[in-house]
Amino acid sequence: MNGAETENRNVVALGEGEVLEDMLIDGLKIVQDTRLYRFTSDSVLLSRFAKPKKGDKAADFCAGSGIVAFHFYALHKEKFPNMPFTLFELQKPLSDLSVKTAQYNGFDNFSFVNGALQDIPKEYNEAFSLVLCNPPYERVGAGFDNDEYHKAICRKEITLTLKDIAKAAARVLKFGGRICMLHRADRIAEVCYELHEVNIEVKKMQFVGGRVASKPYLVMVEGVKGGKPNCEILETIYNV
Repeated sequence: MNGAETENRNVVALGEGEVLEDMLIDGLKIVQDTRLYRFTSDSVLLSRFAKPKKGDKAADFCAGSGIVAFHFYALHKEKFPNMPFTLFELQKPLSDLSVKTAQYNGFDNFSFVNGALQDIPKEYNEAFSLVLCNPPYERVGAGFDNDEYHKAICRKEITLTLKDIAKAAARVLKFGGRICMLHRADRIAEVCYELHEVNIEVKKMQFVGGRVASKPYLVMVEGVKGGKPNCEILETIYNV
């Protein structure tokens, strides 16, 4: 890191297994723990799919170590330098990593809530105009290694379902607020249904494939609380 990159960076104490990884934007870094669940390229795709608006107050559901929120903010901080962000994460070790990342990068517009989405405090009712969410994709089926439970709940609907996410989003979003989320492409009907059930209509959709002309494996959607049923389908992108 050169002198320009270190400007406005703060010293944070890294614990065992914790590392600073480059976000590849303006010398910003994110704190990760090599022993815990680590983000994938899906998170970066979502942060680029979502678009901010003037006056947005944003939340990140299933935030993990915060990559979606931090990357999204880094992309838009020159135009929206004071956008308030609240990160909601069930696992305290992951939430603690995001606190360190905010401290390191000098992001004082970020706040953090450690707990289940089903138990979001009432003070957040209709508090946000934008929700970002990279949720667990997999239905609970085959068993998993108990030693990897903390990773399994990031991938599987063990503690949180798609219905739970839709209900939480409807509660915290203002009328006209948006949720941008991604999910398995083969669950798109369920995504649209669960959002519709809580008065959120999918207004924009983009599929993601692994290689050109391959069958999509992911879908990204933007839903609007109180929106009318009319959806724009964007060109499929390929995560090669």
